[in-house]
Amino acid sequence: MKEFNLKGTLKEACGKKAAKLLRKEGLVPCNIYGELKDENGLPKATAFTIPATDLRKAIYTPHVYVFNIDIEGKNHTAIIKELQFEPVTDQLQHIDFYEVTEKKPVTVGIPVKLNGLAQGVRDGGKLVLQIRKINVTAPYKNIPEILNIDVTNLRLGKSIKIEELSFEGLEIATPKDVVVCSVKMTRQAASAAAAAAAAETTEEQ
Repeated sequence: MKEFNLKGTLKEACGKKAAKLLRKEGLVPCNIYGELKDENGLPKATAFTIPATDLRKAIYTPHVYVFNIDIEGKNHTAIIKELQFEPVTDQLQHIDFYEVTEKKPVTVGIPVKLNGLAQGVRDGGKLVLQIRKINVTAPYKNIPEILNIDVTNLRLGKSIKIEELSFEGLEIATPKDVVVCSVKMTRQAASAAAAAAAAETTEEQ
């Protein structure tokens, strides 16, 4: 996974009013969850802020990052657990981070890359990517930036499901029956198939 460095500042004030003021100042309220627990044994968050300008290249991108976050001199390695956006303006409102270690497995959605020219496309079909990311589980150091899938032998009208895939060192967390990609019949391909079938019938007669 790609790495991204951030600097945060501990947040003292809490509540919606305080969060609104922070956003007006160009700051994004954040929480990071890790091994720290409260008196009830529940995960305890560390609240902090990050300038919105520092987050743009990391958030508005297809890449998946592991973040090295310096919060007032204390370093944390984390992945994004949840993003919250304002529904009308699409402005980033809040981020929850989850602290990770080199040995502890995490589940992350990794972008899919289809490689090769599918046989079905050569026959006139259209290759359709059904999902852009596949969820995988592994220590973050073992997780790649992309998941490569060879579609060279994928024929017209056929698809590749999660159950057909495997990646070394990774456990796939996406359900097995999910379709990753398929080659759809186009009008051109359907016409060509019909013409071939008609010609074959004529020859037999």
